[in-house]
Amino acid sequence: MNYNMKEWLKTLPDSHRPLPLLSFPSSQLIGESVYRITHDAAVQAKGIVCVAQETDAAAAVCMMDLSVEAEAFGCMIIAEENEIPTVVGSLITDEDEANALEIPEVGDASNRTGLYIKAAKLASEQITDRPVLAGIIGPFSLAGRLMDVEEALVNCLADKDFMIAALEKATEFLIQYAGAYKDAGINGLVMAEPLSGLLSPALEETFSAPYVKRIIDAVQDENFIVIYHNCGPNTPHMTKSFVKNGASAYHFGDAVDMKQMLEAMPDTMPVCGNISPSAQFLSGTPESMTKAVHNLIAQCGEHKNFVLSSGCDIPPDASWDTIRAFFTSAKEAVNESI
Repeated sequence: MNYNMKEWLKTLPDSHRPLPLLSFPSSQLIGESVYRITHDAAVQAKGIVCVAQETDAAAAVCMMDLSVEAEAFGCMIIAEENEIPTVVGSLITDEDEANALEIPEVGDASNRTGLYIKAAKLASEQITDRPVLAGIIGPFSLAGRLMDVEEALVNCLADKDFMIAALEKATEFLIQYAGAYKDAGINGLVMAEPLSGLLSPALEETFSAPYVKRIIDAVQDENFIVIYHNCGPNTPHMTKSFVKNGASAYHFGDAVDMKQMLEAMPDTMPVCGNISPSAQFLSGTPESMTKAVHNLIAQCGEHKNFVLSSGCDIPPDASWDTIRAFFTSAKEAVNESI
């Protein structure tokens, strides 16, 4: 369904509807394995739709599977029955190999990009009461998966040319991938760039920010937005850089103080976060979730651009009793504050 997403964003904080990164727990609702969800477009779409039917989330967020893009380049992944696929090993070891990389064709039968685009499109055709947002990885995080995460962090200092070569290939591919979601009628993206949150602020400005901005500038308009997600612990020191990357909204993880992030970010754009996916959604109880939500809203509710969310993607086996408590307690906390 078409939305003026810039107008939607203006109303998002006042709607008091949470925007969690909630997708993989759909496996429990539809009785399918995570493997099936990540390898069958119709099953994946069914899960996205079921989550929308089950919750009052402000938008439907598609699967945040950050292995898809690296696998398309040729990385090996491990895909177990009920675990989100993960990348193993490295694909490139030097600048020459990075320069020789072929940009994968989005939608090619040899990779799952087409499957994820098809799933998002199928879901968006059935979800008519809220926007549908796809998920993609950020450029530095993708480059890190191509060369190995630890190597990427080292190469920002030890082999800058190698890092830049990998980033150029990653960025070109992600522009095409984001554009394909836009062409499919999806309303926007959540771009996850967590690896850059481990860098120093200066290195983030060099090896992440310019490439993030290129992707956002290539696809974003009033009908298609990019929400920037970073759950790295160094993000409080990077807010000046984040503001310049052009994203329409921002999403932060539970490694940081949400109130601190709100105070550092402009109040003209939504800032989302940051109930812990592990401590609360996965390991918490309905009672502990209720307390966590009430506490976070009490701390951050004075900021008119605050949007309640999870701190990151919610694990597949998170309890639906606890997930429901997240939404119920959000309504309770808002009603108490009015």
